[in-house]
Amino acid sequence: MLKHKGHSSKKNNLAINAVALQDHILHDLQLRNLSVADHSKTQVQKKENKSLKRDAKAIIDTGLKKTTQCPKLEDSEKEYVLDPKPPPLTLAQKLGLIGPPPPPLSSDEWEKVKQRSLLQGDSVQPCPICKEDFELRPQVLLSCSHVFHRACLQAFEKFTNKKTCPLCRKNQYETRVIHDGARLFRIKCATRIQACWRGYVVRKWYQNLRKTVPPTDAKLRKKFFEKKFTEISHRILCSYNTNIEELFAEIDHCLAVNRSVLQQLEEKCSHEITEEEWEKIHEQVGLGWQPEDTRLRTHGSHFSLSNFLL
Repeated sequence: MLKHKGHSSKKNNLAINAVALQDHILHDLQLRNLSVADHSKTQVQKKENKSLKRDAKAIIDTGLKKTTQCPKLEDSEKEYVLDPKPPPLTLAQKLGLIGPPPPPLSSDEWEKVKQRSLLQGDSVQPCPICKEDFELRPQVLLSCSHVFHRACLQAFEKFTNKKTCPLCRKNQYETRVIHDGARLFRIKCATRIQACWRGYVVRKWYQNLRKTVPPTDAKLRKKFFEKKFTEISHRILCSYNTNIEELFAEIDHCLAVNRSVLQQLEEKCSHEITEEEWEKIHEQVGLGWQPEDTRLRTHGSHFSLSNFLL
């Protein structure tokens, strides 16, 4: 009788252990309480949104300026753990058939994991899943010191339906949001911008140097002075006024002015010269009066002053 009871109790223990192990395997294989896919948070957010809609009130706009608080950079660079609570113990873990999950890492332990990741250079290298640089996209650090894109790790967990590291296959890891990749990407962009600007400044300085200082090589020196000569000649030619139409117009204007002056002079001096005028002319010239000069008046009485001067 006692043997039968002991045998039945062993069967019951085996059945309980089998059920406990089966339950543990099911819990381990199910996609539950993952680090990236926070279903609990989404449910809480939905409840909060419903409560906000119920408690919504009308707001009166008074027209006064409202002080808007800008988001701080420190908050965007803040690191936090995505696994706030460890998963509950399964029946197998409670019975001692399987060891309990490790306790969550402390801040000091996370610092050691991060230092190990920095020494390995995981943030400098591309993401192992998508093979792209981290840049400014969200980045997560696992408790096994491996680094991935947050979206890539979420897609991997949903695809495999497990919570295992894609590299080392560690189960039930913890995740922490870090910004090392974004920080390194900003430094890389800043160095590229500085390098481009310095290269531009140096190229401009070198171009000015080539324009002002002649080279030492004979062929390059000859080309330098030939170029300088062409530049100077072109500058001189550009400084001249080569408008021929304007030149001809100026000449025509000068001729017209000269003609008008001569016409005015002939109009004033075209009358006949009297004896008194002749005497004045001779006195000015310094000649005495001669009787032979009377024949000038007899031969023609239409001598003008301009003809006499000629």
